[in-house]
Amino acid sequence: MKQLLLFMILSSAVLSNKVVAQDSTIYTKDGVALEVRNTGNNTLVELYKADSIFTFNIAVAKFPAGKKLDWHYHPGGQILIITEGIGYYQERGKPKRVVNKGEVIKCLPGVEHWHGSSVEAGVTYLATSPAQRGATVWLQKVTDEEYNSKTNK
Repeated sequence: MKQLLLFMILSSAVLSNKVVAQDSTIYTKDGVALEVRNTGNNTLVELYKADSIFTFNIAVAKFPAGKKLDWHYHPGGQILIITEGIGYYQERGKPKRVVNKGEVIKCLPGVEHWHGSSVEAGVTYLATSPAQRGATVWLQKVTDEEYNSKTNK
C-alpha cells in the first residue's frame, strides 16, 4: 500500500508540473533512452529502477503516431497512466481499445498485451510494474492486421 501511495504521489508531481508537460528532455537516464522492442522512433526512458525498499519500476514512454510495442507480458503486472495523446491497448484474445489522456490501464500479471500510439496521433504514458517477479517478457511483433483491427471503444 505504501508503494502505491508513493507511486500516486510521484505521478501527481510529474503530471501537475507544466514544465514537464512541455519539455520531455527531463526524461533521460544519463542522456540515453533505454532500448526496447518496438517499431522504431519511440522513446522509453526509465525514471526509477526498483530497489530493496521501493520494489517497482517507473518509466515514461512517448510514441509518435503509428508506433507500437511488440506483444509482451509482465510477470508482476503493469499500470499505464496515459498522460498525452491517443493510443491503443490490446490484450491477447480481446479487441483492441482506444486509450486517451487521463486513463489508467491495469495490465494483470502474466496477461499478454501490446500498446502504442493510434494511427492518427502520438501517445505518452507513465508505466510502473513491480520488479520482484521478473522483467518484461517479450513475444512476437504485432502484425499490421492486429494494429489496424477494429477498436472497441
